[in-house]
Amino acid sequence: MKKLLTAVAVAALAIGLALYAQDVATDTKKAADKTADVTKDAGKDVAHGTKTAATKTADVTKDTSKDVAHGTTKAAKATGKGVEKGAKATGDAVKTGADKAVDAVK
Repeated sequence: MKKLLTAVAVAALAIGLALYAQDVATDTKKAADKTADVTKDAGKDVAHGTKTAATKTADVTKDTSKDVAHGTTKAAKATGKGVEKGAKATGDAVKTGADKAVDAVK
């Protein structure tokens, strides 16, 4: 009878250890799945952050280009006005010089 009780106790212990090992394996799988999910989510976040940064960089570049083009246009207009004033002043000076030369000849 002792042998039978010992065999039953050993069998119960073996079943208990097997169930414990199964629980550990299940918990390990759950942990691995959670790690995979977190890694996947982190990858999505990084990709989204990179896309957002690229979009903002493109927007800033576009705005800067507009500002440069606007500044260049303003500078060109100012240069044109300066040239026009210079030409008018030169024309006036030539006319004044010509008038004085005519007066001197008279």
